[in-house]
Amino acid sequence: MIKTITLLSLSIALVAGTPALAGGNAEAGKAKSATCAGCHGPDGNSPAASFPKLAGQYEDYLYQSLKDYKNGKRKNPIMAGLVAGLSDQDMQDLAAFFARQKGLSQKY
Repeated sequence: MIKTITLLSLSIALVAGTPALAGGNAEAGKAKSATCAGCHGPDGNSPAASFPKLAGQYEDYLYQSLKDYKNGKRKNPIMAGLVAGLSDQDMQDLAAFFARQKGLSQKY
């Protein structure tokens, strides 16, 4: 009985401590990422230091960032224009795709 309670408690702790994913489809995100590639690179590893690297970022962070550009919480006129036509599912898919890409280190 104690063993069962201990295992149940550990299982709950693991689930509670795991961040929820945005729920996007990485393959669909790849198909939608052509516009992003112009600044952020085809795999999210931006070739220019002036554009953030998206590859390997947390999926929830990328999704929330896109939502915040769309609703105006984050201010960037270029990004606001680009996300204006994206659906919630589009943003989830893009976040899933870029989160699963391998980030490359950049020399400064």
